[in-house]
Amino acid sequence: MKNVDDLIESAAELADRGLSKGEIADELNVSRETASWLVERSGTTTQPSGNGATDATSSGGPQDIHVDWSAIGRDSKRLGHIATAMADLLAKHGEDVDLTVGIEKAGGPIATLIARELESDMASYTPAKHQWEEGDIEDLGGTFSRNFATIRDRECYVVDDTITSGTTMRETIEAIRAEGGEPLACVVLADKQGVEEINGVPVYSLFQVISVGKDD
Repeated sequence: MKNVDDLIESAAELADRGLSKGEIADELNVSRETASWLVERSGTTTQPSGNGATDATSSGGPQDIHVDWSAIGRDSKRLGHIATAMADLLAKHGEDVDLTVGIEKAGGPIATLIARELESDMASYTPAKHQWEEGDIEDLGGTFSRNFATIRDRECYVVDDTITSGTTMRETIEAIRAEGGEPLACVVLADKQGVEEINGVPVYSLFQVISVGKDD
């Protein structure tokens, strides 16, 4: 995707396919607020800026960073190499951790490859944002899939593709602890916040994407 107009078009297509705004946020690697803005803008005529792209900030949209890692995701060999690098970041916590938790959707395939690299079991968590459309996300809840390993009384790693605000990772950590598990570390491809830990759990990333700009 080259500019905001492309994101708006993609958001419209995903909305037409019946995805919630939370799922659209997940698919486009943006915040829920940005996803809402993109869907709302898809019903209007965008005004291109001088370089042919829509300026989200100047047109009242939220400040955010879109991370497009599809060049990795569409190629299993590339994704495998990336998963090996991510597993290496986790390896410092020892060889006794036998469970890797993937956050759906995009975190699932990455977690599967990391679990294979670490020779661990695999668990899958669907966060509350996949149900979110409007209103307070705190009224919703995420779920662990029964088709994968259970959490109870196990140490584990948590895997996702990006951290945008940290809300989903925080939710997952709390859900794991509620099931009696103990998350030792989290790993993502890209971290937009530059966080070192969430709820006392260290966070590792291959890339930290930091926005540098002047406040109006």
